[in-house]
Amino acid sequence: MIKTLSKQIKNFKGDVIGTPLCMLLEVAMEMIIPLLMASIIDKGVGAGNMQHIYKIGAIMLVAAAIGLFAGLLGAKLGARASAGFARNLRSAMYDNIQTFSFANIDKFSTAGLVTRLTTDVSNLQNAFQMILRMCVRAPTSMLVAMIMAFIINARLASVYLIAVVVLGVILALLISKAMKYFKQVFKKYDDLNASVQENVSSIRVVKSYVREKYENKKFRKASANLYKMFVSAERIVSWNGPIMNATVYTCILVISWLGAHMIVSGSLTTGELMSLLTYCMNILMSLLMLSMIFVMVTMSAASAERVSEVLNEKADIANPEEPDYYVPDGSVEFRHVDFAYSKDSEKPVLKDINISIRSGETVGIIGGTGSAKTSLVNLVDRMYDVTAGEVLVGGKDVRSYDVETLRSAVSVVLQKNELFSGTVLDNLRWGDENADEADCAEACRLACADEFISKMPDGYNTYIEQGGANISGGQKQRLCIARALLKRPKILILDDSTSAVDTATDAKIRKAFRERIPNTTKLVISQRVASVMGADRILVLDNGEVSGFGTHEELMASNAIYRDVYESQTGGGGDFDERGEN
Repeated sequence: MIKTLSKQIKNFKGDVIGTPLCMLLEVAMEMIIPLLMASIIDKGVGAGNMQHIYKIGAIMLVAAAIGLFAGLLGAKLGARASAGFARNLRSAMYDNIQTFSFANIDKFSTAGLVTRLTTDVSNLQNAFQMILRMCVRAPTSMLVAMIMAFIINARLASVYLIAVVVLGVILALLISKAMKYFKQVFKKYDDLNASVQENVSSIRVVKSYVREKYENKKFRKASANLYKMFVSAERIVSWNGPIMNATVYTCILVISWLGAHMIVSGSLTTGELMSLLTYCMNILMSLLMLSMIFVMVTMSAASAERVSEVLNEKADIANPEEPDYYVPDGSVEFRHVDFAYSKDSEKPVLKDINISIRSGETVGIIGGTGSAKTSLVNLVDRMYDVTAGEVLVGGKDVRSYDVETLRSAVSVVLQKNELFSGTVLDNLRWGDENADEADCAEACRLACADEFISKMPDGYNTYIEQGGANISGGQKQRLCIARALLKRPKILILDDSTSAVDTATDAKIRKAFRERIPNTTKLVISQRVASVMGADRILVLDNGEVSGFGTHEELMASNAIYRDVYESQTGGGGDFDERGEN
């Protein structure tokens, strides 16, 4: 874990080294000042030597200025190093997430990844800055102050030693009890983020079902759980201050009492007593700093583990040693394919799939809910890898291709479409970043999206809200189809992507596909028989197995499942807009 995180220091190594060096210089100046003060009291004030007071006072002033400069420079370097460390962590995590396959992403919740990128990294940033500054300053200050105190008077310095041992034991007990709560806190953060994310993304559903009170209750519950965890941990940690203060004042009283007697007996000077009291404060404050470091490190340990999990996660899908960078055509073949989402699954999602699809062919895919239609097409562009068998695209195993090359040859339009904040053109150019407006307009004509774009106030420069919140579901689907077409793919996968489109528009889109992109292989998943019956062939899936594969006429004659679905959808007179072309 430490090795994983330390890699993200990268270009801030100079700041990481410079910060503790500045802290050491600051400590050195702080340790000199009590000795100089004792000299002023004993040899200056006591002897009435003003020249000595001026001389030592000037030296003290220089030492204080150097200490101040070192402290400020250390703070600046530490802040820059910790901020850079946090930036590198976020970048490394985000970059690694982009390489994840669907199987990798399934291991982490969306809310969990957000928490890791925000709260967990912020905790590590704060802890790293404190470690750079305090982990060097506090132990060094305590050790040097202890040595200086023993040099001045070993008997009185032993009071510090006893206090340090007692405090160390008490703080260790407090931290060990608080640590178990801090480890659970960030899981509660995940629940809180999940509640907020779900509510905001589904706010229209929440309002339409008048579920605001329920959502508020759910959020308050998640927030209350987080509050309880923090209160439990902080209640334990809060004992740190009172115990520390009691120890400090006890030490001051004991040293003052014993020191006064020693001054009267002549075994200690007034200046030495003042130095010992100053060193007493240094020692105990250093111990307080160390306790704060331990608390911060305890809190950040859980964050470090969670961040390291993301950084160390290796993508299940990677390029072979010598990848193929050319996809010859859009032919697709499944050879004895089995697939399961988890290696521990008792039953595969897809079982012994054997089908061959010619390049340029249109294949409809139909089946009941849970029949693994989407799972099947996810294997084509290698979003998942098969459990057994092989999937071939262009006559080659998909695992032999460069992943980007393969996915560039395949366009996928999902049922749940995602649009991003930006103009219509910005969203279309996800398909081809170099496409001009004419290319975008042509793709929109094929997808029947030009009809509503032309009515928008700014046409193709109309701003789309995040997630396409300001346009309808059918409009989003057509924009996503146009975006997919701009890739000029060799394989086009439509995963129930016209479910929000009326049947007439659906028919127009299918007709445009037949006429304008005849050489593109089209895999069309649909719940509507009308959307697939005009395909070259139709694949019927039932519980992850091939129930039938043939033309509409062949399946009507030989496949009971397909025939039942057809009759159930057309027996009542068909869709309301049946006049559309097929």
